[in-house]
Formats: sequence, C-alpha cells, structure tokens
Amino acid sequence: MAALHDQSAQCLPIGVPVTVVPPSPPDGRPAGLGPEADPIPPAPSAGAASGRAPRRPSRWRRFRNTGSLDIQSKLLVMLLGVSILAAVVVGAVGYVNGRSSLESAALNQVTSLREARITELKRSFGQFTQTVVSQSRNASVIGATRAFDSGWQDLQDRPVSSTDTTKVDDWYQDTFVPQLDARSGGTANPQQFAPTRDPQAYLQARYTAPYDDYDEAIKQDDAGDGSAWSAAHAEYQPYFRQAVESAGYEDLVLTNTDGDVVYSAYAGADLGTDLEDGPYRDSNLAAGYRDALQLTNSDAVLVTDFARYAPSLNVPTLWVMSPVGDEGKVIGVLAVQVPIDLINQVMTGNEGWKGDGLGDTGESYLVGDDELMRSYPRQLIEHPAQYQRDVVSAGTAPSTAKRQVAIKGSVLLQQVTTTPVSRALQGRTGTVIAQDYRGKETLAAYAPLEVDGLRWVVVAQMDTSEAFAPVNEFTRDIALALVGIIVLVSLLSLLLAQVFVRPIRRLQTAVNRVSAGEIGVEVRAKPGDEIGDLGLSFNDMSRSLKVKQDLLDEQRRQNDTMLLTLMPEEVARRYKQGDETIAEDHQDVAVVYADVIGFDDFAASMNAEESLALVNDVWRSFDEAATRHGIERVRTTRSGYLASCGLSVPRVDNVRRVVEFVTEAQGVLDRFNAQHGSSVALRAGLDAGPVTSGLVGRSSIVYDMWGDAVSLAYRVQGIAPSPGVYATQRVVDKLGDPGSARDVGEVQTQAGPQRVWKLERTGTGA
Repeated sequence: MAALHDQSAQCLPIGVPVTVVPPSPPDGRPAGLGPEADPIPPAPSAGAASGRAPRRPSRWRRFRNTGSLDIQSKLLVMLLGVSILAAVVVGAVGYVNGRSSLESAALNQVTSLREARITELKRSFGQFTQTVVSQSRNASVIGATRAFDSGWQDLQDRPVSSTDTTKVDDWYQDTFVPQLDARSGGTANPQQFAPTRDPQAYLQARYTAPYDDYDEAIKQDDAGDGSAWSAAHAEYQPYFRQAVESAGYEDLVLTNTDGDVVYSAYAGADLGTDLEDGPYRDSNLAAGYRDALQLTNSDAVLVTDFARYAPSLNVPTLWVMSPVGDEGKVIGVLAVQVPIDLINQVMTGNEGWKGDGLGDTGESYLVGDDELMRSYPRQLIEHPAQYQRDVVSAGTAPSTAKRQVAIKGSVLLQQVTTTPVSRALQGRTGTVIAQDYRGKETLAAYAPLEVDGLRWVVVAQMDTSEAFAPVNEFTRDIALALVGIIVLVSLLSLLLAQVFVRPIRRLQTAVNRVSAGEIGVEVRAKPGDEIGDLGLSFNDMSRSLKVKQDLLDEQRRQNDTMLLTLMPEEVARRYKQGDETIAEDHQDVAVVYADVIGFDDFAASMNAEESLALVNDVWRSFDEAATRHGIERVRTTRSGYLASCGLSVPRVDNVRRVVEFVTEAQGVLDRFNAQHGSSVALRAGLDAGPVTSGLVGRSSIVYDMWGDAVSLAYRVQGIAPSPGVYATQRVVDKLGDPGSARDVGEVQTQAGPQRVWKLERTGTGA
C-alpha cells in the first residue's frame, strides 16, 4: 500500500468532510483581501429587506457566473436533447450492420470450426506418426524384430502336435468366430481363418487359444515352451505391452520381409499369418505392408485408410506403418493400429460441442473418398433414437441405421452424399446452405483434407434454425430496445440525482476493492470536473500499485526459476509449501560420481576466476550431455560431479544411459585437452540401486542424494588412481556385455566385498 500513501496528495479520501471556501468573506471583502482593505458593502436583497432569508442563486445564474454547465445541467441537456435522436440513428445503423455481422458470424463460426478441426487432426496424426517412426528406429524394436524373426525361423522345423491343432481349431470354432459374428452381424466359417502353417498353429496354441479376451492375452510374457520365439517374447513383451497401453494402440504387430506377422501385442488371430497368401492377404494391413516395404527412408511412414479387419472382429481399422531398418537394410515393418477414438476426440472436441460454442446442433465430421463417414456424428452419440429416425427419413437403409445405433458407431456405415462432400471431393473449399445426411437444412463449411496420403473431407455444420436464430432475435431486440430507450431517457430525467452520484459510488467501490487487496482496479474517468479529476488520480495510484505488484511477481518468478536450478520441481514445490523435512526413497537408480583429475596441476598458474570459469565450462558441457541422455545432476564441486538416472523419472535403461553419459563426458574432456593443451581426465564410479534424495540443512538448504549406491559409486571411482570408468557388479550385470569390462579388484562394504570392473572405452582400448 506504499503507492497509496504516495498518491495521497493527489486525491481526496472518500468520506472525509471537505470545507468549501465561500466566494467572499462574511465581512463583505472579496476573497483574498486582508483586513486593511476597504470593505465593500453588500447590496441589500429583497429577502433581506423583507426579513426573509435570501434565496439561493438560480441554475441559470450559476451558469452565467461560472461560464459552464455543472454536471447536473450537462446531463439534463445531453440526455433530453441527444439520446432520443442518437437512439434512433444508432438503432437503424446497428440493425443493418448487426444483421449482416450475425450472419457473417454464423459463417465464420462453422468456418473456424472446420479449420480448427483440420489443424488439430493434422497435429494429432503428426504426433502419432512421429511416435511410430521413433519406435521403428528404437533399438528395442530393431532387436525385437530380429529376435522374433529368428524365433519364427526356428519354428519352421518344430512339429505341431494334434493337441495344439485341436486347441487352435476349438478356439476359432468356440471363441473367435462367435465373437466375430456377434460384432459383424454375419456368419463366418472358422476354416477360412484357421492357420495354414505349422509355426502359426504352434504360436496360436500357446499365446492365442488359451484366452477368450485379447486383454488377457497381452498379459502373458512366456508360454514356457523353451522356444527361441518364446524367449524373445519374454524379453520384449513387457516393453511392447507398456507402449501399447500408454499410447492407447488397438494393436502393434511386427512383420518380417517375407510377409509373416512374427509378433502381435495382443496375440490375435493374425499372429503368424502370411500377409502374402494367408486369409488376410486382401486386408489393409497386407496392402500397407507391401507399400511400406517399398519405403527407402527409415523416417518414412505409411498410413492406410479405414477398412474392416477380421482379426479385430471386423471393426474399421486404420494402420500406421514404418519400416524397421538396421545397418541400412529393411528387416521388417512395424504396424500400429490407430484407435478410432483418436479421430473422434478431435472431431467431437472430446464431445464438448457446447463448450466450443456449437449450441445444440453444431458438429464436425470426416468423410472418406468413398462417401462413407470416418468419425461419429454428434446426434448418434447424444440422441441415438432420434438419429436413427432422421437418417432413415433421409434415405439410409433401416438395417444400416439400426446397426449404427447397436454398435454406437458410423465409420464405414453412414453414407454422406451431400453437396458439401461432393464439392470437397472435387478439391473445393467453402460454405453452403444445404441438406445434410439427416435431411436437415444446415449451414456447412467444407474442405478437402490430405493427411499422410489419406484423401478425406472435413465438414463443420450447424442447423440453419439454430445458426440464424440470433438474427431473428436481434431484429426483435432492436425494436424493443428503441422503445425502451425512449422511455428510459424520459425516466432518467427524473432520476438525475441518483445518476449524479454514480461516479462517486464507482470510485468508492474501486477504493474498497483496492483496500481488499485487488490490484489493477481502474474506474471510468474523464477530466473536466472534480469527480473526473479524482478518478484520474485514483487510476494513477492504481496503476502505480499494479506496476509494483508486477515487479514483485517478476521477482517471485525469478526466484522460482532459480529454485528449480537447485532442486527438482517436486522438491521445490514441497519446499515452497513449507515442508520442513523433504526426503524420498527411490528403488532403482543408476548413480555416477565423476571426478576430474589433473585439473589442479593444469590450473596452478591461473588465478581463481580463470580456473573457475574453465571448471564451469566443463560442468556446463556435462549438464548438456546429461540432458541429452536423461541424466539428472544432483550436485557439483570444483572437481566432482554427482548425477543419477531414474531418480525423478524411473527408467528401465538407466544404467545404459549413465554409461553413455560418462562416455560423452570423457569426450568433453578430450576436446578440453585439445583446446587448452591440458591432460585432465575423468575418473567415474557407477553403481545402481536404492537411494534417498532430499533437502539437507535448515538455514542453508542443499539438495543431496545419499545411500549405499551413492557411497559405493564414490568408493568405486577411488579404487584406482588412473582415469577411467569403474562400475560395480550390479552395473555390469545390467549392461549385459561383460566383454567390455575388466576386473580391477574389489571394495569392502557392510554387505561384504563388492567386485569392481573397469569399463573399456570404445575405440580407445583404455
């Protein structure tokens, strides 16, 4: 409130009495004359002569004496003289412009919705396809493709027992085909889907047939048959299961270059099938696989249009595929089944039509080049019974409409042969008033959509009865407003006294809001009279308060930013909440303690600032490398660097990341030596296990990490005076590559001796 006191000389406090100096002193002297001036006797008035009190000067006399109208007089003249004429003129102009604006607003609304849906759909598809491309280049996916293909080749010579064959046949007869018939409404022959090769029957007998539900099949890691394929499944199924469940994929399959589906996350009916001559050779998965093999760029992606897919119980399916390459050679194809919900969430705005300003009938939907829907219409979701009646009246077959309501979906079922769709398929973009697929007259905005090779149409529409309802309401409101304004102006002349005090009340309300702690409050004020000047002074004071508050907020943001450089975000949040003891246990964390040796000798001839600047440059390069590898720096000293992986964000490959980080850190020091002619080197200790992190101290807070893994990492790096990367047995076991490690001794701990290994640096032999 310091600013409030600073402005006290510019405004009068509300509620404090103000003494008004009369125009002339009681003794008859003009204002400003001293007692030595000759008095001017006042002229006697008629009231004084008769013994009555003198009358107050008339309003006209006040105007004549001051030369300008007071506020009350101004209001009288303006309201009575201008308001009626202004109301008529503004009403006429507003009617013409408002009607045109409302009609344009209705068009702009559906047009904006169309563009927003196109943008969001492209963004969502871009993110989804980029994720698939990233996964196809992932080392785990590449390794899985090779492992599953190798396991598949081993199964070629493994015989299939009659028990396995019977189990698979019974599954198709009793489980798969009944579910398919119930979902598609048809009658399928189990034999048309039965495995045609022994490896397919072998795998389905162990990973598909034992389950009635795909959600249960995905949970199995190893069938325990001892085959190489099962070993690969046990190794990679947890990774793919997590990827499928976190991203919401309907399925994820891997194929080899011979067209064999060597892996399916859900182990469905397509596991082991041959996309070249198997039962699904005519599916969009098979067509997409063949096209994906022709892609020569590992960053390329192929998207198939929706088509019914029998292994998914004939649900319309869209696939995103990317070739899996290794050493410049395509070794397979990664195919991800896109959930329909991905498209519906975009096209329906997560079913938040009213929140998007679409009223009761506004919607947007997708149509393919076959004039069939690719998303769900709003009315089917909100009012399915009415939807069925409307589309049947518009020409949709009753059985098709009934089927849509039964499965609560319209993809590849509802045909849309409307004017907007026809024009958009011709490559045109625009708006039109036309009947839609329900036979309702709508205001529609249409445009073609090209996304990843798909040729679709986006239509955003609203029933004309609702879209143009504001125009009719506006016409009625204008007429009523004109009548009301004329009546109101007449009444305002009788209420001028109350109108006069409204600015003061607004100012009082603003002062109360400021006194309650609200910042940035301003009142409408214009100069020219005392109340206007008072309002301007108040606004100056309020703006001054807001500037100071903004400075405080900026300082607070800077403090928060600095706090986040000292500790993780969650720890900072708890610290700001006032938690006195902040500590957290972590079960599987990779720890690295790196010590830069030889720096003191190098910096012996430098002053403190020069040596510290070089140290900071090294730590900055280490921090950049840590960020790239997902490593979290805990603290640094002049020669020590403590970091971890998996502390704030659990990672299954934390050890690998730490090793890659220290390798890059060694490269940082190599470049440092080459630049400065020094011979500093890195001596790092690695361990993995449970640790504890938290804030240490009270008056001087330090974020630290401690535990056996930290202590052992520190001791391991000190086992030898020579530089290098030293790791415990736990780290070497997790790396799974003992050939790159050399036994250098052991350290004693409370749990017994711990073997220490020196990790060989690739390419140096060190």
